[in-house]
Amino acid sequence: MKLCRFDRDRLGIVEGEEVADVSEALGAIPPARYPLPRADLLILHLDAVRTAATELLPRAPRQSLRAVRLLSPVANPPRIIAAPVNYLAHQSEANADGGVHFDSNVKTIETYGLFLKSATALVGPSEGVTLGFPERRNDHEIELVVIIGREGRHISKERALDYVAGYAIGLDMTIRGPEDRSLRKSPDSFAVLGPWLTTREEIENPNDLRMSLHVNGELRQRASTRALLFDVQRLIEYASSFYRLYPGDLLYTGTPEGVGPVRAGDVMTCHIEGLGTMAVAVR
Repeated sequence: MKLCRFDRDRLGIVEGEEVADVSEALGAIPPARYPLPRADLLILHLDAVRTAATELLPRAPRQSLRAVRLLSPVANPPRIIAAPVNYLAHQSEANADGGVHFDSNVKTIETYGLFLKSATALVGPSEGVTLGFPERRNDHEIELVVIIGREGRHISKERALDYVAGYAIGLDMTIRGPEDRSLRKSPDSFAVLGPWLTTREEIENPNDLRMSLHVNGELRQRASTRALLFDVQRLIEYASSFYRLYPGDLLYTGTPEGVGPVRAGDVMTCHIEGLGTMAVAVR
């Protein structure tokens, strides 16, 4: 199932080039009182919402995908967890290009571990990216994003995919410079997620997905998740060894080679096999 959040927080099922409005299914989410759970409520109750949405689908009103405004499919992630330098080819380009990394000896995730992006950076593809520091270099980084579906700590690689709700395309936008990466990657709109949430069962192997990113039609990034240093299962195991994971946590798995700058007026077109395509404007 492909679930999207669109327009004014409507819930949709994407089928082909259409969106079926199944917003009534959100009624399956029970009322929450203070203190709220440490989870995105839709992801926490995803099974119940999916059941209700499936029942609504035959009679749901439909409209063209092109006619809706796509928001992030996860509205309130507890955290955005990200993997730095998780492709060897990206490490090589970072070492060769001083503008990518101010450290002359760029290491990999095995040394750096993970980092966090501010949840306030999250936007959907139709909201676009806003450059708050246009005088600086601002780079695109396409990534597979894993959406955590169950609470867990010390999760083994063998059971890791049982904790996944689904997958989406991510853009880990980055200001280049000497500051800590969590600061440079957390401005508002610098974590794009979309175009929808593809549920886990639709993706047989998340570690074998082709991806590409074009800027104004020019190919910039092309790779496969086969090249991940820490694959999806290992990333979940690793992250959960440091902190408890909650439904709605977003795990950005790292970007491959080909990162480069964007400017206001550019359009980034991002594709990951099985997850769809999203066009993201830069302002």
